[in-house]
Amino acid sequence: MALQLWATLKEAITAYTGLSPATFFTVLALAVAFYYAISGFFGSSEPPRSRDFHEQMEPLPPPVQLGEITEEELKAYDGSDPKKPLLMAIKGQIYDVSQSRMFYGPGGPYALFTGKDASRALAKMSFEEKDLTGDISGLGPFEIEALQDWEYKFMSKYVKVGTIKKTVAVTDASAADSSEATEQGVAKPAGDGPSEGTKVEHVEEHQPKEVSSGSAGEKE
Repeated sequence: MALQLWATLKEAITAYTGLSPATFFTVLALAVAFYYAISGFFGSSEPPRSRDFHEQMEPLPPPVQLGEITEEELKAYDGSDPKKPLLMAIKGQIYDVSQSRMFYGPGGPYALFTGKDASRALAKMSFEEKDLTGDISGLGPFEIEALQDWEYKFMSKYVKVGTIKKTVAVTDASAADSSEATEQGVAKPAGDGPSEGTKVEHVEEHQPKEVSSGSAGEKE
């Protein structure tokens, strides 16, 4: 049976290819070897790409709670250091936006907002440097509503990791203390007034005595 199949195969090879069975299998072996050689040559660049893909798909570390930090400290999380998370603040609340690195990371469309409290810029959808601040005074009702939508989005999608330390209150308290000290300093000369008045009264008390002495001399 096997011999009949082999004989039939040889006849078919000769009929369809015009080659002897030995020549046909030699050409077939060379073609397979050539295919593997070419695929191995071009496939050498695939493993690095595969590693890069896996690196990009590595799970992000869990968000780290920072507590209360200053705006200056927040700037360190703007994406310039790839080992640090991407942080952004809205209305003084800091969120970890590392999971949306394609938007908030370096080169992303919203990278300008990262590492800052960009409440005003988000409310106005502005990319101007002057609007990259947490000051939302003077905004219109539509801008306030837009900012509220941004805040709801961040609250539902990202983890809150801290708040921005407010330094305005400390400055006001210092100004108040200095004002009180100034008022106390101005009030001190007024406190010295009664002593001068006392001296005047003391002088006035002696004047009648001199007059009475003169009158006594005239009587004599």
